[in-house]
Amino acid sequence: MDIELVRSSIVSNVYHIDAAKKVPLHKHDKSDELFYCIAGSGFGVLENGEIELTVGKVFTVTAGTMHSLRTDGNLYVCSFLVPVVEE
Repeated sequence: MDIELVRSSIVSNVYHIDAAKKVPLHKHDKSDELFYCIAGSGFGVLENGEIELTVGKVFTVTAGTMHSLRTDGNLYVCSFLVPVVEE
């Protein structure tokens, strides 16, 4: 495994989702995604349910899974796209 290639392929972002923002269901075919709640609260949305997000909680989505985020107030998350490593 080329650890430097994996390291350089990780994408990180910080998102603010408010009650008015509609994040459509979407997927990442070649990356897992982790959302770490840094402030506020909301939900990680899957096709068949929701996972509550509060400060310090993580919502993990495996590659190819439809997902979204929603909140009734304000939700701040750090997002990490991690490439799937096949050996």
